[in-house]
Amino acid sequence: MDASNWRSDKEYVSIVADLLKQPMVQKMSTIVQHHHSTRLKHSIYVSYVSYRIAKRLHLNYRMIARGGLLHDLFFYDWRTTKFNLGSHAFIHPRVALKNAEKITELSPMERDIILKHMWGFTLARPKYRESIIVSLVDDYAAVHEFLTPLNRRIKQMFEKI
Repeated sequence: MDASNWRSDKEYVSIVADLLKQPMVQKMSTIVQHHHSTRLKHSIYVSYVSYRIAKRLHLNYRMIARGGLLHDLFFYDWRTTKFNLGSHAFIHPRVALKNAEKITELSPMERDIILKHMWGFTLARPKYRESIIVSLVDDYAAVHEFLTPLNRRIKQMFEKI
């Protein structure tokens, strides 16, 4: 699903505009995510695609858009920063939740979306269908972002042959 046109979706923008103005959210544009993207681009993709799916399924698209945007609101480098409390998959949703709580009031659904978005890698089972959607879209986005440059290189190799 193409998420590049999120800026022209007035309803989506109106739902997340206050969050996008936050310096903490803007800071995500300076952090590399999955080697070939930024954390902000990744989070917008997850948020917007989840929002569109939720609208089609008549789910809470407002909460999914906001929770999806905030799901990776952390600033440490997971490759170098290690925690005694558990793995990055376990820790970063908790850090993201604490950071999100600093910039906006969160509903129980938004909290669940942020906290449970690593479902499958952790045992934290989502309470809402919206949380499951964000988790699945996040997984898809991570794989897609990581493999896109590789796919381009393979395509270029075949074009030369």
